[in-house]
Amino acid sequence: MTRATASSTVREALEAAADAISAAGSDSPRLDAELLLAEATGWPREQLAARPEAELTGGASREFAGMVRRRVRREPVAYILGRRGFRRIELEVDPRALIPRPETELLVDVALELAPGRVLDIGTGSGAVALAVAEELPDVEVTATDTSPRALVLARANAERLGLADRVSFEEGTVPAGEFDLLLANLPYVSEAEWEELAPEICEFEPREALVAGPTGLESIESLLASLGSDARPAAIALEVGAEQADRVDSLVRELGYPIVERRPDLAGIERMVLGRGAG
Repeated sequence: MTRATASSTVREALEAAADAISAAGSDSPRLDAELLLAEATGWPREQLAARPEAELTGGASREFAGMVRRRVRREPVAYILGRRGFRRIELEVDPRALIPRPETELLVDVALELAPGRVLDIGTGSGAVALAVAEELPDVEVTATDTSPRALVLARANAERLGLADRVSFEEGTVPAGEFDLLLANLPYVSEAEWEELAPEICEFEPREALVAGPTGLESIESLLASLGSDARPAAIALEVGAEQADRVDSLVRELGYPIVERRPDLAGIERMVLGRGAG
């Protein structure tokens, strides 16, 4: 990053940073560089594009160089920036919880379609699903759980910052007492063997316990479904699943008593969510 540190213009800084980030293995080096430079300068990306010959201050150059060094070590951009957009909200993020992914928005879509009165979000992490549901469905009561106390601290902070703390309650654990119309869950679904093959951004920075379920990758989902007794079974349940897990989870949801089961793909065409409805 010597060139980027010494660069005095937007163009030079971006070119040097993109080269360094690309050499480190990122598949989006230019975008990464633009996001980091926008943060360092306080300028929107549109301004960076419109003023490539603008000179950077010494402070902005130093801050940018430090962020680029972190990215070269493969730290995720979201952790470097400390935030990530999710639907209509922006969340603070750090290694206490997973970075929210676009495919997880499928769970929020289900809530919008079914318009439940009470929603349970299991494995809330940063609070992404619970807070997005509360923000988009003002009349819904949301309960969010996680087994990680550290993640819950982050989720509660996001709720306070977004003005949703009175709309979402957070509890440590998995399935709390009470009746719910819709259960949403983004649980660990990576197998131990798959963990070894993940990109450094994931396996070196994101919390392993939020990703790895066990030898098969289905342990967390199986455990959740086994814990749902008939007296506390929501009318609908939506589960995010890993690639090639939809068949097995579909069968488990049907065995649990949901007669209507459908699968929904993510933007890559992978069956990413299993939705069960009509429980008796």
